[in-house]
Amino acid sequence: MDPTRDFVKNVKRVVFKLEALNSQGYEIILVTSGAVGAGRQRLKYRRLLNSSFADLQKPQVDIDGKACAAVGQNGLMALYDSLFSQLDITSSQLLVTDNDFKSPEFRYQLSQTVNSLLNLRSIPIFNENDAISSRRAPYEDSTGIFWDNDSLASLLALELKADLLVLLSDVEGLYTGPPSDPSSSLIHTYVKKRHQGLITFGDKSRVGRGGMTAKVKAAVTAADSGTPVVIASGFVAENIAKVLEGQCIGTLFHRDAQSWVIHDEFGARDMAVAARECSRRLQSVSSEERRKILLDVADALEGKESLINVENEADVAAARRAGYEDSLISRLMLKPGKISALAKSIRTIAEMEEPIGQILRKTELAEGLVLEKITCPLGVLLIIFESRPDALVQIASLAIRSGNGLLLKGGKEAKRTNAILHKVITSALPDTVGEKLIGLVTLREEIPDLLKLDDVIDLVIPRGSNRLVSQIKSSTKIPVLGHSDGICHVYVDKSADMDMARRVIVDSKLDYPAACNAMETLLVHQDLSKANGFQDLLVELNHGGVMLYGGPRASSTLNISEAKSFHHEYSSRACTIELVDDVEVAIDHIRRHGSGHTECIIAEDEETAEYFLRQVDSAAVFHNASTRFCDGMRFGLGAEVGISTSKIHARGPVGVEGLLTTKWILKGNGHIVKGDEGVNYTHKNLVISEVV
Repeated sequence: MDPTRDFVKNVKRVVFKLEALNSQGYEIILVTSGAVGAGRQRLKYRRLLNSSFADLQKPQVDIDGKACAAVGQNGLMALYDSLFSQLDITSSQLLVTDNDFKSPEFRYQLSQTVNSLLNLRSIPIFNENDAISSRRAPYEDSTGIFWDNDSLASLLALELKADLLVLLSDVEGLYTGPPSDPSSSLIHTYVKKRHQGLITFGDKSRVGRGGMTAKVKAAVTAADSGTPVVIASGFVAENIAKVLEGQCIGTLFHRDAQSWVIHDEFGARDMAVAARECSRRLQSVSSEERRKILLDVADALEGKESLINVENEADVAAARRAGYEDSLISRLMLKPGKISALAKSIRTIAEMEEPIGQILRKTELAEGLVLEKITCPLGVLLIIFESRPDALVQIASLAIRSGNGLLLKGGKEAKRTNAILHKVITSALPDTVGEKLIGLVTLREEIPDLLKLDDVIDLVIPRGSNRLVSQIKSSTKIPVLGHSDGICHVYVDKSADMDMARRVIVDSKLDYPAACNAMETLLVHQDLSKANGFQDLLVELNHGGVMLYGGPRASSTLNISEAKSFHHEYSSRACTIELVDDVEVAIDHIRRHGSGHTECIIAEDEETAEYFLRQVDSAAVFHNASTRFCDGMRFGLGAEVGISTSKIHARGPVGVEGLLTTKWILKGNGHIVKGDEGVNYTHKNLVISEVV
């Protein structure tokens, strides 16, 4: 039908999804279009075959649209019948015209016929009978009771008392402006009073009568009459099912939407723009004022500790009822003393050297022409993190110290804790900066809109699995600082002091098993497999409740269950053990199965240890020290936004320095290039404090 076959593929996609819904017991009515376009293509082809060369030299008159509809309707229904028949479903065709609906008898009989078809599990397929319609021409005349297939669908939804109307589009839903415009954002819930005068529509479809304008008009009509409507993309096969599951897909129209939506809520772009504006105010205040803001935040957290704990306990209880894993609940819980520890880390950050405006390099380019490289904030950060509400406090304090605006999206399991922490922190911000410096994103569905804002948001930091990081990287043009799996290794060399090894390994695994810097894989030199010290270590891990899994060699030698994969982050009291021939094999194992987070060697042989430290390409590599030391606070950074496994911009625990960039400041006295004539370049490195 379509020369690119896209039309057939799109129809097939919808048909297969409707078959699945039909088998689940849903009653489905389909309103389709495409007859005129299909007929025009077939008639053009036929005219071409029947034309002489002389005929083709004459101006070509467009084919009558009604004739196109008559020819195309036959092929359109043949396509539907063929596809549905393959799935053992009976489809039925109903062609209607605008005038039909003027008859009460017709409307009554229409309802009776459709109900009979639905009872027989047949799928009625409606289309306007353009071939005999009294409308002047398809796609040109918008008068009458209905004027296109969107308005026909709306009319049928009301006549047949449908529970839901889904209008499929070639975009994700209704946007505030043309979807191709980066400043446009998806509207999740349409509120007539708010959106009616604010939306700018793009060009309508090259085929069809009104594009998104027609869909919105049809949706508003149906919603006002009591039928909820969702406008969603027809290119995503699962969208219809997701809508029926209640997921936030596309744009919802509902007559009660006015009462659902908070009228002063910010959209994604509004939130990001506000954070940027507040960050500029924050950068303009003195270092001492920024220091005082952090001290006020620390005091506010301690002052509201009991309220924060109440909300956190509610989140923990809800997570337990929902059956979440113990490792997630452990990360979610704010243990006794946690708020005090967070307040202490904030005060540490407050007392750090001023990070903004530091001169990193100073060069005299020519006499009287001095170039400086200085530190400056990145701008607006979007941090997406899971389960750990304490991360919100750390990230917020680092953003304030570094002069950045911040948007935070935490996991739903920490919803109440995140909300109270955000409220306490933003309430401590002075009016001269503004509480919108730190925005809390509450809906997962807002993330796609935020990821499109590469003109406002400067860096995205996802804290989670490799899958999360990969999804975000593929969904945005904004630079992404990856914080992915924490598959941390400890290698015990044959030269190791086994008593030291036991202490380091037990701490690496059991100090906080749910942490990303906890040991997940233990590599042991094969010569130690029978040693008493190694056996004592296994006993202590067992006593600590650690479930041991082995690689191919260790599972056989130690008689333990074999691990399903070496690339696995347990985040619990479990780990993988494997025996290796030497340090070379250990390094190769880490290269193949590690995540680039933190690795450790326990060895007394300095040469072996130094070789390991230089050859292992991870963000942090330790010698005779627990992997748990890989932490922003323990590194003296005050806190961290995450541990980056990326190699560009920042790596390892990311503190204040990782949230800064640089810019060049050039100071001259009327200097000009003019082809470099008469410019005597000195390129002299100056001492930072040196005045020229």
